[in-house]
Amino acid sequence: MAALLVGLVFIAFGLVACLPGALNWGADILTFLRGASPVVAFLVGLIALFIGFADIKDRAEAKKEEAEEAKKEEKKA
Repeated sequence: MAALLVGLVFIAFGLVACLPGALNWGADILTFLRGASPVVAFLVGLIALFIGFADIKDRAEAKKEEAEEAKKEEKKA
């Protein structure tokens, strides 16, 4: 319950900080977002590559397992 309240407080603070009249942090937030977006894009791309490689590896392992099971079934028959 405390985590929910803390989360709501931080969300409310973030919204208030972005509003033009309250803290006037709007320009600073946009500057931060402009600077952080290439880094975030790089990290998202890197994670996507890792997920893609893991998916290819899993598919290869699944094909090997299916081939082994087919060989076992052929030997039984």
